[in-house]
Amino acid sequence: MEDLAALGVAIPLVTAALLSGAAVFLPRRAIEIVSIAAAAVTSACCLLLLMDASESPLVYWFGGWVPRDGVAVGIAFVVDPMGAALAAFSGVLVTAALLYSWRFFDAVGALYHSLMLVFLSGIVGMCFSGDLFNIFVFLGVLSVAAFALTGYKIEEAGPLQGAMNFALTNSIGAFLLLWGVALLYGRTGALNLAQMGESLSDRPDALVVSAFALVVAGFFINAAVVPFHFWLADAYATAPLPVCILLGGVVSELGLYGTARVYWTVFEGPLSSFAGELRTVLLIAAAATAMVGAVMTFAQHHLQRMLAFSVIAHAGLFLVGLAALTPAGLSGAAVYMLADGLAKASLFMCVGILQHRLGGVDEYHLRGSGRRLPATGLLFVLGALALAGLPPFGTYVGKALIEEEAKLLGFAWVTSLFVFTSVLTGGALLRAAGRVFVGWGPPVEHADVVTEREGEEQEAETVAGRERTPAVMFVPALLLGAAAFAVPFVPGLLAGSEAAAEAFTDRAAYVEEVLGGESQPLPEAPAHAGPKSEELLPGFLSVIGALGLAAFTLGRNRLPDRWRRATWSSVGRVVVGLRNLHSGHPGDYVAWLTLGVALLGGAFGVAFR
Repeated sequence: MEDLAALGVAIPLVTAALLSGAAVFLPRRAIEIVSIAAAAVTSACCLLLLMDASESPLVYWFGGWVPRDGVAVGIAFVVDPMGAALAAFSGVLVTAALLYSWRFFDAVGALYHSLMLVFLSGIVGMCFSGDLFNIFVFLGVLSVAAFALTGYKIEEAGPLQGAMNFALTNSIGAFLLLWGVALLYGRTGALNLAQMGESLSDRPDALVVSAFALVVAGFFINAAVVPFHFWLADAYATAPLPVCILLGGVVSELGLYGTARVYWTVFEGPLSSFAGELRTVLLIAAAATAMVGAVMTFAQHHLQRMLAFSVIAHAGLFLVGLAALTPAGLSGAAVYMLADGLAKASLFMCVGILQHRLGGVDEYHLRGSGRRLPATGLLFVLGALALAGLPPFGTYVGKALIEEEAKLLGFAWVTSLFVFTSVLTGGALLRAAGRVFVGWGPPVEHADVVTEREGEEQEAETVAGRERTPAVMFVPALLLGAAAFAVPFVPGLLAGSEAAAEAFTDRAAYVEEVLGGESQPLPEAPAHAGPKSEELLPGFLSVIGALGLAAFTLGRNRLPDRWRRATWSSVGRVVVGLRNLHSGHPGDYVAWLTLGVALLGGAFGVAFR
């Protein structure tokens, strides 16, 4: 079974190479069928590995170079339930995105399908790698593919600018990660995660703290944690919508996964005595990310850009779960990532349907035009309610699990943060649904100062067949939305996620599995997993708040001018100030990135002194 780990990377990578070489001989439909089949087979391999790793993690040593006397001399893939689940989820999204692309693009060649498969191979490799340098390598593989996919429409200026910002900032993040790897290699003489963790069991010194700051900064740029987030909205708002399905569903999650993997396998030993201080630093970053992302989400009327900022907002909420530094917090974050990724993928597909049928993605320009798309409108509203955390959607369950753990740790304010973020992100999408699919709210000429300055409307990516919605576009959106709702009802999923989180955070067991060759069974799954009934109140408050905010915004023009100015003057100033920071200039973003690295390193230096 361990051999499937290598196949999970080899199948999409080899298929991508063959498609590129044979593109001149194959018709488009053959290329599409082969690429969809390769992604589906990769997903199946990852699902089989997930099932097998649910009993005990799997270790695959390339070339049979197993450890000698506890020293890693080869390169390993370590497949645990958390990594296998993320890889399988990514494979499902890539398969759905390729199926969706069957009719979305009017002109697309083998390059697009090859890049999608290379992207998938990089994700799987990063999820399975037990070597820190190879995590960097696979992160580079998927990032380069993502850069190219973002700028795929090279005839337009917007995608090229978004891809450039994406490539520049994330390349700097990759260099930061590489520098951190170099410092750790200089200290430990190892690149294997388990061996690094064994060598860093003492109190951290300046070199270890610097390496930790560099590694975390590199992953935080990928995860779009504030102030490393500026690139994301520019990239996601201009990328082809099938690509956004992947970017919005897995890229930020991979950055957070990398942070969690490296912390618990490498740094947990030397930093365990500073858990409280580290938790505080991470919670501050999480709160800033969630609030900035939520406010900017509500300020958008370009639907792609709106969903892009919601990705940032929810990345902050995921980080809260990781910041707990406990298995329960990690389990809640994993469930939340899964359900949120499914819901966002469905929403991006709905936006793609709007672009296909109506020729745009701006809520003001589409005002009332969506009345003839009731099924898409209903699916969009359900997706918005999922992001708001409507019980019993999987997003509600993930949020509730994180909130429970935060309360146990003495951070009751986390519930307010979750409600605030859910109200603004859900309210923005519900407002857009009311305007596009019903025609509520003022027309574009009465747009207020908060929303009047938006990016240019991009050109439609389809030019034919707009009289109907193809099944290959609507059915994947419907299935992914239904899956987001069904997450809590999958037998054993919640209990299994808690057991998987326990194993993921057990550094000693990881070392024995990798270096000692001794199989370590997963902990027993809890008999009763899931949120407590008292967590229903914050969930319903979030949904009621989102509905109320959307209704207030759509009906604001009916208020007296004095009241309208009073309710929006201060809010408008805040939003305009945040908008001005998101200038789109790479130099500004690099300056913010530099400041973020300095702040993060300084915070860790103070916390671990």
